[in-house]
Amino acid sequence: MNASHVRQAVLADLDALADLFDYYRQFYGQASDLAAARAFLKARFEHGESTIFLAESEGQALGFTQLYPSFSSVSVARVFVLNDLYVIPTARRLGVGQSLLNAAAVHARQLGAVRLSLTTAVDNQSAQALYESEGWGRDQKFYTYHLALT
Repeated sequence: MNASHVRQAVLADLDALADLFDYYRQFYGQASDLAAARAFLKARFEHGESTIFLAESEGQALGFTQLYPSFSSVSVARVFVLNDLYVIPTARRLGVGQSLLNAAAVHARQLGAVRLSLTTAVDNQSAQALYESEGWGRDQKFYTYHLALT
């Protein structure tokens, strides 16, 4: 496989992204629902609610990452939540994930963000190894809590 190219995705990439997003959701134990994946991503594009980067090689979609804008009240600054990162199995360990992380960091810096944050499954050790090799640090000060609303 040739080297991948990462670029900011546009609405014309929706079909390729929907496939990747559906695989990503399946990786985290959700049933395949391509229509829901497509509708969710389309809404993010239409409302300008996220920034998505797409990794490709020779016209094949290899992976994506999705950033959601947020703010830090304590830092009085912009931050981004790197909510999704997925690379197809045949492209793993080839630098695709690293390239997607780098594109996200460049984008966030260009917009004056002070931090990127992400959450991953406690048993996803390969992802944790990638993040740590790229300089990401595990939070030692804060716990994350959730309140289910449904």
